[in-house]
Amino acid sequence: MAGHSKWAKVKHFKGAIDAKRAKIFAKLSREITIAARLGGGDPDLNPRLRMVLLKCRSANVPAENIERAIKRGTGEDDSATYEDLTYEVFGPGGVGLLVEASTDNRNRSASEIRAILTRNGGHIATPGAVSRMFQRKGQILIAKSAGEEDKLMELAIEAGAEDFLVRDDYYEILTDPAQFEEVHKAFEQNNIPCESAEVTWLPTLTTPVTDPQQAAAINRLIEALEDHDDVNEVFSNADFQGAAAEV
Repeated sequence: MAGHSKWAKVKHFKGAIDAKRAKIFAKLSREITIAARLGGGDPDLNPRLRMVLLKCRSANVPAENIERAIKRGTGEDDSATYEDLTYEVFGPGGVGLLVEASTDNRNRSASEIRAILTRNGGHIATPGAVSRMFQRKGQILIAKSAGEEDKLMELAIEAGAEDFLVRDDYYEILTDPAQFEEVHKAFEQNNIPCESAEVTWLPTLTTPVTDPQQAAAINRLIEALEDHDDVNEVFSNADFQGAAAEV
């Protein structure tokens, strides 16, 4: 189910670019700056920066925006110190959410995140209550039109992938996080386009959602969190079923 929800998120993300282009560009530029500040401006030597650049490619971020953001990160301006935070959240219907954020003010971010949760039927979970339902994996999604199943599977397994899954209209390749770069580069070197490629959190235990109103409430919470400037990613274990998946 994780692959299905991620595919939907990819399509939603691309569809939202026209409506929220400036905000998306600003958020990705901040991620680039943070990554470059922490690990340098060379993506070959900075896996975190490489991950952000993959997002930028999907969002069509202009090259000049990327260059400016990298220069800010590798420059002498150390006025802001960012830290990474992960909030464990229970949303409507007991759905588990992992919220990854980067902030220069932990107290402000925590206060604003809690306010979003209060307005949208969510609450902070005790440490470990949500994260235990997820596992860290490299995930690559490839449209079926990109190539033949057997050839893509062979390429993935030879490069070190753990699993090759056939979904309705795409292939999902899963890797150990340490092997993600090698597997992804194998597809790049063979000119096979990836719809999504990232090290992510995938649910090992999902929460069924069959009620359309509950599905709408969950989506509102996720969108409100994603809209916050400090939030980088929101991962959910919701298993939308039937009509609820379209809400």
